[in-house]
Amino acid sequence: MRENTVRSKEVIHEIVSSSEFGVVQKKLSAWEAVYQIGAVRKAAILIVLALIWEFYARSVNNALMFPTFSATMEAFGAGIFSGSLLVKAWTSIQVLLIGYAAGIALAGVFTVIAINSRIGTDLLETLTAMFNPLPSIAILPMAMIWFGLGAQSLVFVLIHSVLWAVALNTHTGFTSVSNTLRMVGRNYGLRNFGYVAKILIPAAFPSILIGLKVGWAFAWRTLIAAELIFGVSSGEGGLGWFIYENKNLMDIPNVFAGLFSVIFIGLIVENLIFRTIETRTLRKWGMQS
Repeated sequence: MRENTVRSKEVIHEIVSSSEFGVVQKKLSAWEAVYQIGAVRKAAILIVLALIWEFYARSVNNALMFPTFSATMEAFGAGIFSGSLLVKAWTSIQVLLIGYAAGIALAGVFTVIAINSRIGTDLLETLTAMFNPLPSIAILPMAMIWFGLGAQSLVFVLIHSVLWAVALNTHTGFTSVSNTLRMVGRNYGLRNFGYVAKILIPAAFPSILIGLKVGWAFAWRTLIAAELIFGVSSGEGGLGWFIYENKNLMDIPNVFAGLFSVIFIGLIVENLIFRTIETRTLRKWGMQS
């Protein structure tokens, strides 16, 4: 019996310490290493889409209906070098940032009230159910009557588009924090701001980030739609106004260049700003793979 035990230990030791255990980590090939990079995969998708666009537009052969990708890039480059597209884009971004920041601030106020009282929760749920399904562009006519033909009207509808999505997701995130995690924070002596900053916000941050993304997307599309329909006073609108003006001039490549700018800014915000936030928060905290 003892001999069998000794023999088993020797076998186990031999197996564990053996250099013939096999290759634990296989070295990736060059193709596999490149494929692991998300930016490369997305760039390949964009190139394929651009090629499809180019070939389809050439098959249509009608520049007034559907210009080619190369013609759109030529108009886009001309707009960038002349500065016209940059000025319009910056005008839109300025208005967007004001409305987005104000919407997030108001969402924070509603969320604080909601998580501290039952009536606050009922208020937030009722207002969200009432106004979240209401398209922001639908209230733009009233905003223009209340605030006039200026950026104030656009900021008002932007706040509406951001507020409910961010407040709803933030409140959901805070209420979803587990009791176990809350008790861990209490046991470590965390109170007030420290408890909120070190326990509640990190635990609720996945939902908060989703709310910020949804709010950004709603705000961006609302702003462009509002500028397309109404523009702003004195014709000093942003990208939406640029698209509208060039549509009236039948300069379709410039129209597509404006649309491309809207998409391009959306890609930058999604893949640089929000992705960086995800990497430095959710992935760093082990909450996302």
